Amino acid sequence: MSVFLQSISGVIIILVLIIVGYVLAARGWFPGSTDKLIAELVTQIGLPCYMIDTITSRFTAHQLIGIIPDLVFPIISMLILMVVALLFARIFKVSGSHRGLFSSMFFNSNTVFVGLPINQALFGSKSIPFVLIYYMANTTIFWTIGTYFIQRDGMQDAKFNLKTTVRKVFSPPLLGFIVGVLLVLLKIKLPLFVIKDLSYLGNLTTPLSMIFIGICVYNAGLKQLSLKKDNLLILLGRFVLAPLLMTLLVASTNFPTLMKQVFILQSAMPVMTNAPVVARLYNADADYASVMVTETTFLALIVVPILMALTQNI
Repeated sequence: MSVFLQSISGVIIILVLIIVGYVLAARGWFPGSTDKLIAELVTQIGLPCYMIDTITSRFTAHQLIGIIPDLVFPIISMLILMVVALLFARIFKVSGSHRGLFSSMFFNSNTVFVGLPINQALFGSKSIPFVLIYYMANTTIFWTIGTYFIQRDGMQDAKFNLKTTVRKVFSPPLLGFIVGVLLVLLKIKLPLFVIKDLSYLGNLTTPLSMIFIGICVYNAGLKQLSLKKDNLLILLGRFVLAPLLMTLLVASTNFPTLMKQVFILQSAMPVMTNAPVVARLYNADADYASVMVTETTFLALIVVPILMALTQNI
C-alpha cells in the first residue's frame, strides 16, 4: 500500500504541473508559437545541461560501461511491438490516412517529457541511469523507423534521408548525454561555476516539460478526445502490451529491481510529443497524433500507480 500511495503522490506532482500549463494556456499566456519556444528550451537547453550535470555528478567510468549492454532490452521490446503494430494495422483495418503514424505511436514512448519527471518523482535521482538507457534506444528508433512510418502517411513518397536522420538522432539531449559520458570516461572535471550553471539550467527540464504537456492538452482540445477503434488500439499497445512485454523480458534477469521497474514504466509512457510535429512536417494526420498524445498522457497518470503496485516485487 505504501508503494501505491508513493506512486499516487508522484503522479499528483506531475499532474499539478500539467494543470498549471493547461490553465495558463486557457488564460492566453502562451500566444503564437510560445509552446514551441518552451519545447526548444527543454530539448535544446534544459535537457542537454541536465544530461551533462547528472552523468558527471552521479556516475563513474565503470558504472557507465556496465550499463551500455542493457540497451538491448528496450530495443528488442520496441522491435517486437513494431511487428505487432503492423499486424494490428492490417488485422483491424486501421485507417490508411494514419496507418504509419499508428504504428510509430504504438511502439515509441515519451521517455523524456513524461518518463523522466515521473521516474524522478517516484524513485529519485538513482533511477536516472536506467531512464537514460531507455531514452537512448527510444530516441534512435523513433527518428529512424518511427519517422519513416510517419512519412509514409504523407502525400510524398517516403524516403530514408541518412543526413536528416543522423541529425535528428543526434539531437541536443543525446549529444548532452554523449558529452557527459566522454567527460566521465576521460576523467575531465568541469569548473565549479560551469557545474552550477548546468545544474540550474537542467532543473528547468521537469517543470517546463509538464507545462508544455499542459499546453498541448489545451491546444488539442478536450472535446476531440474519443475512444474510437484506432485510439483504443494505441491505448492497448502503450499501456498493456508494452509493459507486459517488457516485464516478460526482464522478469527472469538478475537486474536490480529498480532497473526493471524503470524499464517497465518507460515502456508504458504516453505517445511521444514529437509525433504531431513530425506528422505535420510530412503532411500526415497531425490531429490524430495530437489527440493520442493527450489521451495517453491523461491515462498514464492512472496507469503508473497501477504498474508501480504490480511491479514492486518483480
